[in-house]
Amino acid sequence: MTTTTTASHTSRPPDPPRKTPPASGPLGTPASGPLGTPASGPLGTPTSGSLRAPASGPSRAPVSGSLRAPVSGSLRGGPLLLGVRHHGPGSARGVRAALEAARPAAVLVEGPAEADALVTLAADPDMRPPVALLAHAVDDPGQAAFWPMAEFSPEWVAIRWALDHGAAVRFVDLPAAHTLAAADPTWRDEGDGEEEVGGDPRIDPVAELAGAAGYEDAERWWEDVVELRGGGDPAAPFEALAEAMGALRETYGHGGHPRDLVREAHMRLQLRAARKEFGDSVAVVCGAWHVPALTRGTTVAADKALLKGLPRVKAELTWVPWTHRRLARRSGYGAGIDAPGWYGHLFAAPDRPVERWMTKVAGLLRAEDHPVSSAHVIEAVRLAETLAALRGRPRPGLDETTDAVRAVLCEGSDVPLALVRDRLVVGDVLGEVPAGAPAVPLQRDLDRRRRALRLKPEAQERELGLDLRKETDGERSRLLHRLRLLGVHWGEPAAGRAGTGTFRETWRLRWEPELHVRVAEAGVWGTTVEAAATARAEARALAATALGDITALAEQCLLAGLTDALPVVMRALADRAALDTDVAHLAQALPALARALRYGDVRGTGTAALGEVAAGIAERICVGLPPACAGLDTDAAAQMRDRLDAVHTAIGLLPDRPDLVDRWAGVLRRLADRDRTPGVLRGRAARLLLDEGRLADGEAAPLMSRALSPGTPPADAAAWIDGFVGGASGGGLLLVHDERLLGLVDAWLTSVPAEAFTDVLPLLRRTFSGYEQGVRRTLGELVARGPRAGGPGPSAPGVPGFAPDPDPERADAVLPLLHLILGTEART
Repeated sequence: MTTTTTASHTSRPPDPPRKTPPASGPLGTPASGPLGTPASGPLGTPTSGSLRAPASGPSRAPVSGSLRAPVSGSLRGGPLLLGVRHHGPGSARGVRAALEAARPAAVLVEGPAEADALVTLAADPDMRPPVALLAHAVDDPGQAAFWPMAEFSPEWVAIRWALDHGAAVRFVDLPAAHTLAAADPTWRDEGDGEEEVGGDPRIDPVAELAGAAGYEDAERWWEDVVELRGGGDPAAPFEALAEAMGALRETYGHGGHPRDLVREAHMRLQLRAARKEFGDSVAVVCGAWHVPALTRGTTVAADKALLKGLPRVKAELTWVPWTHRRLARRSGYGAGIDAPGWYGHLFAAPDRPVERWMTKVAGLLRAEDHPVSSAHVIEAVRLAETLAALRGRPRPGLDETTDAVRAVLCEGSDVPLALVRDRLVVGDVLGEVPAGAPAVPLQRDLDRRRRALRLKPEAQERELGLDLRKETDGERSRLLHRLRLLGVHWGEPAAGRAGTGTFRETWRLRWEPELHVRVAEAGVWGTTVEAAATARAEARALAATALGDITALAEQCLLAGLTDALPVVMRALADRAALDTDVAHLAQALPALARALRYGDVRGTGTAALGEVAAGIAERICVGLPPACAGLDTDAAAQMRDRLDAVHTAIGLLPDRPDLVDRWAGVLRRLADRDRTPGVLRGRAARLLLDEGRLADGEAAPLMSRALSPGTPPADAAAWIDGFVGGASGGGLLLVHDERLLGLVDAWLTSVPAEAFTDVLPLLRRTFSGYEQGVRRTLGELVARGPRAGGPGPSAPGVPGFAPDPDPERADAVLPLLHLILGTEART
C-alpha cells in the first residue's frame, strides 16, 4: 500500500536559481513531501498533485486591481488579504498585528475545507504546536496528506487569534476529498501529459524577487526584508508582497503551476460566501502567491466550472502531533524550512534574540560537558553583531550567529557545532494534541496503553532498556513487538549494553508523525493493538509460502505475547515444515524456532507445540544434512557453514532433548570424517566437536594432520584450516594454546608448493585477518621464535612446539604492581 502526496498550503524556502523549476517556493510554491506531506510552497504555490485547470484555461492570468492590505482592515473597502510565507515568524507577527488592528468578524485560512469542525480544538490547553492536520482516505488510510503548523506559522497565529477574540474561523482551500483523489495515481486528468511538456516555466517567487533586489541567496533576502526587520509597522510587508506578487503573476500567470487555478477558484468561492455572511469584516490568511488571484474579476460560474468534475474520495481529518525535525527541508518535506528551531526562537524572543540564542547554545554545550563560560557568550554576541554590520545586514541572522558559535563557543570545531544545528537550529520539539481529537479506535487504544506503561512519544531518538522479569517492562516489550508486527515502527530492537541475557532487551525509540498514518492503516485489522496484531499475524501465517517467513512470524508472535495467534501460526508452520524437503530451508528455519522457545520460556508463554515442531525439524536436518553437504562448490559450502553454526547453536537451545544433542554430535562426526564433504565443512564440524568436548584428548591433532597431509590439495587444506580456526570462532587462541596444532599448521604452510601458495594465500589471509590484533601478534612471536625441542604442550608432552621459555625479568616487573593491588609486602 503506497502513501501518496497531496497539495496543501505549506512550502519551503527556495534553493534553485531564478526561473528554474524549484522543489518548492518560499512565496508559495508547494512541493510534495514524504508519506503524504502536503505539497505547497511557503507562499502558497503548489508544485505537485494531479489537480489541473482545463486545457482551455488561460496560462497567464491577468491581474486586475491594485493590491493593498492596510492595517485598517479593508482592501479599498474590501476584505483584509494577508499574503504570508508559511512557517515564517515575520509573517506570523505581521498577521497578529494586522488582525489586532482590523478586528475582523471572520478569519479565512488556507487549509482543507473539511477541517472547520476541528478548528476549536486549537484552543484546547492540551494542544501544543507543532501539530498538523492529517487527512486520509477512509477506504485507503495510506493515502494521506498533512498540513503542518508550528507556533510561528501565520495560519496558526490567525486561528488562535480568531478563537481568542470570538471571530469565526474557516478553511478555504480545496477540500481534502479532492486533494487525496487527485493524488491517486490511478486517476489522470485529460491533457495531463501535455502540460508536463509544454506550458510556462515553473518559477520560484522568492528567488525572482531576491534576484531583482540583487541578492544571490533568496533565503537571506527574505530574512533581511521580513524576518530581521526592526521596529515600525509589522503589517507593512503585506502590501509590498501583494504588489510584488501581482507583478509576478502578470508576467508569469500561474507560474508553471496550473493546479493553483483550481485551488484559487475554490478560495474565491469561499471568500464570496464569507462576505455574504460577514460583509467586508473578513480577513484572509493565505500564501502571498494566491493574493492576486483572490482579487481577480472572475464570475461565480467561471470558478464553479473549474471545480466541475473533480474526483473525490471519502476523507477523514484529525489533528496529530508534528515535529520541528519534520518541518526541516532536509527531512524531505516539500514545504520545509532550513531552521525550524531558529525560526521558533525568533518568534518567541523578538527582543534581544541573539543574546537569548547564545544563552541557549551555551546551555546545550554545557550539558554535553563542553566548557563554555559567560565570557564566551558575551564575545559570541559581539562577534555576531560585528559580522552583521560588516555584511550590511539589519540584524545578525542565522549565518552570523552560526559563524560566531563556531568561532567562539565551539573554538573552531564543527563537531559541537553539528550538535547545535541538530538540537537547536533544527530542534526536536514534538507537539501534543488533546485526547478529544478524532482518532481511529486503534490509535485511542495505543494512546491508552502507552500512557498506562509510561511510554512518552519523543521526537529525539532515545534508548530504552527493559528487564523482562518486571511486569511493566514485559508489557512495554510486548506492545513494541505488536506495533512492529503491524508495521508501526515506533521502536527498533538494539543490542543491549548492560547484558546479553534473555531477560534483557534494548530498544531505540523515536516517534515520527507518519506513524499516525501507519496506525490508521493498521486499523483495518482491529480496534485494539492486541486484536489487530493477532489478526495480522493470522493473515500472514495463512498467506506465507516460505518456511523461513512462518518461523520468523512464530518468533514475533511469542515476543509479542500473541497467544491467540499461535495455534494458527503453529498449524501453518507444521504444514509447511512437513512439505519442505530442502535441508537449507529447514536449517534456516530452526534458529528462529529455538529463539522463540527461549523467549517464550522467559516470558511465560506456552511453547509445547512449538517445541514439537522444532524437534521434528531438527530430526529431519540430522537425516538430510550429510548428503546435502556433499559435492558443494566454494560459495555454497560457505553458506552451508553459516547454517551449520546456526543449527548447532539452535539444537543447544532446545530444552530437554539430550537425544537430539547426541544425534547432532554423530552428524558432526560424519561430516568431519567424510572425504566428499568440502574442506571448510569438515574443518568446521571438527571444531564444533572439539568445543563441545566430543573429541578425546589429542584427537584434534590427528584430524588436522590427516586434513593437511601431502595428498590433500592445497586449496582443500586451506579451506579446512578456515573452517577449523577461521572467523570469529576463537581459533586464534586455540592455536596460541595448543602447540601441536600450531606446529601442524606451520609445517603444512611451509610445505605448500610455490605454484599453489598464491592460490591459497587469499583464503589464509581472510582466515587469520579475523583474529584480534593481540592474537595475531602473539602468533607472530611464537612462529618467529620457532619450535623449542622437548617443550611440553597441551596436546601431548614432549612434542616440539612454539611455546616461549619463561622470562624471569618480565615476571619480576609485574610483582610491585601486584603487591600494591593485593596490599601485601614484597619479600626481599
